[in-house]
Amino acid sequence: MSTTTDLLGALWQPGTTSTLVFLSLVAFSGILLGKIRFMNIKLGIAGVLFTGLFVAHLGAEVDPKLLHFLKEFGLILFVYAIGIEIGPRFITSFRNDGLRLNLLAALICLLGLGVTILIKTVFHLEPHVAVGILCGAVTNTPGLGSAQSLVSKPDVTGMAYAMAYPLGILGIIGVMLLLRLVFRVDIEADAGEYARNTGDAAGKLTTINLAVTNPNLCGKTVSNLEESLDKQFVLSRIVRDGESIVPQANLALAEGDLLYGLADPEHFANLEIMVGKVTPSEETFFSGHLSMRHVIITNWEVIGKTLRQLNLSASYPANITRIWRGQTQLQVMGDSTLEFGDTVRVVAAKDRMADIADFLGNSIRDLAQPHIIPLFVGIFLGVVLGSIPIFVPGLPSPAKLGLAGGPLIVALFLGHKGRVGHMSFYMTPGANFFVRELGIVIFLACVGLGSGKH
Repeated sequence: MSTTTDLLGALWQPGTTSTLVFLSLVAFSGILLGKIRFMNIKLGIAGVLFTGLFVAHLGAEVDPKLLHFLKEFGLILFVYAIGIEIGPRFITSFRNDGLRLNLLAALICLLGLGVTILIKTVFHLEPHVAVGILCGAVTNTPGLGSAQSLVSKPDVTGMAYAMAYPLGILGIIGVMLLLRLVFRVDIEADAGEYARNTGDAAGKLTTINLAVTNPNLCGKTVSNLEESLDKQFVLSRIVRDGESIVPQANLALAEGDLLYGLADPEHFANLEIMVGKVTPSEETFFSGHLSMRHVIITNWEVIGKTLRQLNLSASYPANITRIWRGQTQLQVMGDSTLEFGDTVRVVAAKDRMADIADFLGNSIRDLAQPHIIPLFVGIFLGVVLGSIPIFVPGLPSPAKLGLAGGPLIVALFLGHKGRVGHMSFYMTPGANFFVRELGIVIFLACVGLGSGKH
């Protein structure tokens, strides 16, 4: 009896044990709550936030300093994982629709800010309450983290965020459904059109065959052709006299050869001038002595090299025709760099495919091993960047990117670069998802536990 009393007493005293116990309780029960479906709507990850508010309202005692550390660390994990995930396609997306999308994003932020200022003025709200409402209404979790580091009453800001959060979710869903009905939006058709009009290789590249009719190409090698058509045509295989052959670098082209591969429709006209007739074709299964296989890059001797440096067509021979990095398909070019975890499509002779897979790695075991050093190097750089003071005229104190902005910017840069020197910052989709979900769960649980008493 005495042991039970001591245990319960320890749980209801603010300290490390009680904080971790309540954090774990809020995390798993909140996730379960978020899975409950009501009228085809689920709370999702927001269930963790509301569970934390409820548990804290019942009187859960936590260590404020430990809770603050866990909240900030969870936020860092969340934004860093997001940055690493979208980094590879961030620059491309920015080039294609950067100005338009950023203007729309700025307009949304300004409209939200204007409405918040109006509400604050009409209802005479305190600034720390108004900023919490703003973050909750637009479900901006990183924004809440930055706001709480600046206001005098962060717990009240968290409570205002929690109150506005569900209405923000319902409002966004309602407005999107209304816009879809009013403008008769076909989501699948619009998504396909967007993919075709952007730099997403999966949406733009088309399978074609090129008939070699240009007499100037006859006698030229495949290597000469690839140098001339780099970024315009990805060569997969050559059909000569009805037989499929791997396009080796020193193979001489002949009139009547059919070159099978991938190209962007905007390059069709130039390809017809330089090579010959372009005919769109369906992707076909390989027969005879050739085969196609998807291979995962895990060999560190290959990682960081370009396709031109790798020169598979001369070594085996073989050819890489597709590269996937996470959920993004990259355009294959001579200077395309292979990174750890990339999935590539290889075309080669059947009897050499196993050797090629071993050379590239294709090890599930290596893929499953976590790479902790790059993760903490990125977090370290992000925290340092977020702590640098930025002096802005008119502000009473220097501005900072904070623990949300700093790691996010660093992660975007590292995700785009893929590697710095010999260090690869790529995270497998499974690892990235785990880090991202762990971070947001810890953050929302801490916000709830810290704000529920109010």
